[in-house]
Amino acid sequence: MVAVDRSRLAVLLQQEADAYAAAHPRSRELYDASSNLFGHVPMTWMNKWSGGFPLYLDHAQGARITDVDGHTYVDFALGDTGAMAGHSPDPTIKAVTARVGDLGGLTTMLPTADAQWVGAELTARFTLPLWSFTLSATDANRWAIRLARLATGRSKILVFGYCYHGSVDETFAVTNPIHGGTDSRPGNVAPPVPVGLTTRAAVWNDLESVEAALRHGDVAAILTEPALTNIGIVLPEPGFLTGLRELATRYGALLMIDETHTFSAGWGGATTAWDLEPDIFVIGKSIGGGIPCGAYGLSENVASQVTHHTDKGDADIIDVGGVGGTLAGNALSLAAMRATLGEVLTPQAFEGMIDLATAFTQGVEAGIAEFDLPWSIAQLGARAEYRFAYPAPRTGEEAAAAADDELDAYMHLAMCNRGILMTPFHNMALMCPATERADVDRHTDAFREVVGALRG
Repeated sequence: MVAVDRSRLAVLLQQEADAYAAAHPRSRELYDASSNLFGHVPMTWMNKWSGGFPLYLDHAQGARITDVDGHTYVDFALGDTGAMAGHSPDPTIKAVTARVGDLGGLTTMLPTADAQWVGAELTARFTLPLWSFTLSATDANRWAIRLARLATGRSKILVFGYCYHGSVDETFAVTNPIHGGTDSRPGNVAPPVPVGLTTRAAVWNDLESVEAALRHGDVAAILTEPALTNIGIVLPEPGFLTGLRELATRYGALLMIDETHTFSAGWGGATTAWDLEPDIFVIGKSIGGGIPCGAYGLSENVASQVTHHTDKGDADIIDVGGVGGTLAGNALSLAAMRATLGEVLTPQAFEGMIDLATAFTQGVEAGIAEFDLPWSIAQLGARAEYRFAYPAPRTGEEAAAAADDELDAYMHLAMCNRGILMTPFHNMALMCPATERADVDRHTDAFREVVGALRG
């Protein structure tokens, strides 16, 4: 394998940046005029788009996005998983329209029958028997962490370096490479307390580091995805997840699984596909078809530990310690979840999505091999992602070290200029029920063209 010629990369990157700027004058105009928005965007991470300014949305449907300059793209970003059901799927739109226009009452702080249906569906998919709802996976993680601390009487959680569980203060932690303690992740914004007070960090795929953290006896829960996904896909090695379950049980900690991204593994996520046994489960984004939502599930044992404290008056989960805010569990989000889970993200849909992701992976592998690049690709069900590293990273730290901003910018701009959108945070592609084999083949051809240019 031969490294990329950096001087050639610089020339190609400038060409793609120039082409991007020339093709999107209206997006640039809107961006420059957004003087009342912090960072010129409605949410600061939208500045992650390569090219100096983001695309501005005009409309989207299924696996297609059209920007304000009239360009239509095959969308493999899908809202960084939020639109895994596709953009505006018909059953979801029908349910939302009925709730908004026919029934009324978008939010009333009153339950609807949809909530029990969704709870039963989540139990069928992810095994946990008891559910509650939020407006995002971040909110679900925040509250589930508090419940874990209440249930166990312990103060800390264990997370893995370069994990991602939303903007939860306790999760921006990494292991200190010298003394093995816990440090704040680089770039963490104004943590309220030193992260070592709330968190113990461990290294992904390293059970020894997990056990070392658990030996302190103060960890309420191990919070993890079944595979790291926000630093590139870093898959678990054989026996790692089983080892986490065993260690959690041995040291009296709960196992808390966040499948907000790894839901791509199948109809029941990795939890069902890999026979995982969580005590607490968190999911968000995709289950509402684009309507803000999140959910957390509890085992009977965790629920009984929580109610033991509430029955004694030690805690109040109805008023003082309530979660989610006024809009959590609202009628609109529950209607969207019921339609999306019941009619869009079906077992049959996942079968087709996973087949397409396999074809996507094979196309990328062929391009990497043809041009002898030191890159790799990992697949997680309907999701695939290539990294500028070979062999594939096995820890979050290795994945972070493989970051290459210039290659990232080149690949994203080059694909965008050829009508393909990849996730702006990384090189992830996600399939939705509306994705077609022709979309995957289009990416395969564009990938071969773009990486071939690096070789001249």
